[in-house]
Amino acid sequence: MNFKTVIGLEIHVQLKTKSKMFCGCDNNAESAEPNTLVCPVCLGLPGVLPVANKQAIEWVIKTGLALNCEIAENSKFDRKHYFYPDLPKNYQISQYDMPFCKDGTIEINNKTVRIKRIHLEEDAGKLIHAGGTSLVDLNRTGTPLMEIVTEPEIESPAEAKIFMQELRSILRYLDVSDADMEKGHLRCDANISIAVDDKEGVPTEIKNLNSFRMVERALAFEESRQKEDLTMGKKIIKETRGWDDKRGFTFPQRSKEIAQDYRYFPEPDLPPFTPKKAFDIEKLKKELPELPAAKRQRYQKIGIKISDAEVLASDYEMAEYFEGVAKAVSPTLAANWVINEIKSEGILIVSPENLGEMLQKLEKGEITGKIAKDVLSEMIESGKTAPEIIQSKGLKQMGDEGEIGKIIDKVISDNPKPVSDIKTGKMEAMGFLIGQVMRETKGSANPQIVNTIIKKKLE
Repeated sequence: MNFKTVIGLEIHVQLKTKSKMFCGCDNNAESAEPNTLVCPVCLGLPGVLPVANKQAIEWVIKTGLALNCEIAENSKFDRKHYFYPDLPKNYQISQYDMPFCKDGTIEINNKTVRIKRIHLEEDAGKLIHAGGTSLVDLNRTGTPLMEIVTEPEIESPAEAKIFMQELRSILRYLDVSDADMEKGHLRCDANISIAVDDKEGVPTEIKNLNSFRMVERALAFEESRQKEDLTMGKKIIKETRGWDDKRGFTFPQRSKEIAQDYRYFPEPDLPPFTPKKAFDIEKLKKELPELPAAKRQRYQKIGIKISDAEVLASDYEMAEYFEGVAKAVSPTLAANWVINEIKSEGILIVSPENLGEMLQKLEKGEITGKIAKDVLSEMIESGKTAPEIIQSKGLKQMGDEGEIGKIIDKVISDNPKPVSDIKTGKMEAMGFLIGQVMRETKGSANPQIVNTIIKKKLE
C-alpha cells in the first residue's frame, strides 16, 4: 500500500480585546474569581440583545490581510446550536457560509499551505472536573474567538507543528492575541486521514490540542494507528477523538458532526453588513508590521545564518531587541549575543542601546569575550551600564604582547606534556594551553593574540 498523510487544522484564537464579543464584560478572565465577569447577555438570559465588538472584527480582517486572504464583500453572523453545560444559551453566535476572510496562504519550509477561511465567533465557558464533581465557570463565555481553517494540505505531524509555530508568531506580531497555548489562547482541532494509493481517506478529528508538542504527538499516534488498521484491512470510522497526553494515545469520543447537526440559521439580532464599507481596508494593510517570513529573508541578506534568523524572527520582542543592538555593532555579533547570552530578564533590564555600547568595546578589542560576559551579568544584576562597570572595576583587555609573552613562557614551562603533544601534531592540546593562559590573565588576554604567540614560541 502507498500511504499519504493528509492533515487539515482548525485553530481557535482568543482575541485580547478589552471587552467580550457581544457585551461589555471584561475580557480578561484569567485571574478573576469564577462567574464574576458575566452579565445577562453572556449568560443568555431572556430578552437580551448582542452588540458586535468592532475591534474584534477589525482584528480578524487584519489577520486575514496578513495571511493573504480575500476580504468578504458581504458577511453575517449565524447561530450554531448545540447543548453543553458551559454554553448557557444552548447556541453559539458564529459564522457559517459568509466568513469575514477566505482563500489565504501561509508559507512554511518553502511550501504554501492554503487558508480556507477565517471566521469570528464567541467562546464557550469552562468546565472544571475535580473530585468527582463538575463545576462551570462562565467568565470565558463570550470571549471573541477567531477560527482559522486550513485546507487539508499539511503532510506530516512535524509540518503541522511548524505551521502552528509560524501562525503563533504572526498572531503575536499583529498583537491581536497573546497566543499562549498553555493558557488556552491558542487551541487546535486537527483532522487527519490516510490516502491509500491516491484514494481519499476517511478523516478523523482530534479535539483540543493545546501545545505544539501535543499537536505533533497526537497526529503521529493517529497517523500510525490508521496506517496499521488499513494494513490489517480494517475500516477507518469518521469520528471525533480525544487525546490522552499522559498515556500517549487517542480515544473515541463521538461520531463526527456535520453542519446539519448544528441547525445553523442567520443570527436575527445582528444584521448582515459589508466589511469593506465598515473598515478602511487599505489603511489596515498599511498598518501591517513586517511579518516573520519577511524578517527572516531580510536577516539572511545582512549575513545572519538561517538558523539564527529563524530564532530571531520567531519572537517579535526579540527581533525588535536584536535590531536595536545591531545599530551599534555587526548584525552577526548582535545576533550571537541576543540568542545565546541574553535571556528574557536581560531583554527587560538591559536596553539594546546599553548592550550595543558594551559590544562595541568587544568588537574594537577593548575587552575580551570573557570580560564582556562578566560585564553583561553585572548589567543584568545591577542595572548599571557597561562603561560604569568597566571603569569601576578597571576591566580592560591585556593587549601588550610582551606582558602576555611572559605569562605564556610560564605556562609552556609548567605544561611539558601538552607542548610535546603539539610538537607531534596533536593540535587539540593548543586549546588547553590557551585556556591556562586565559586563567592566568583572568580572561583579560586576547585569545587570538595568545594563540599567535604560543605558535611562534613553539616554532
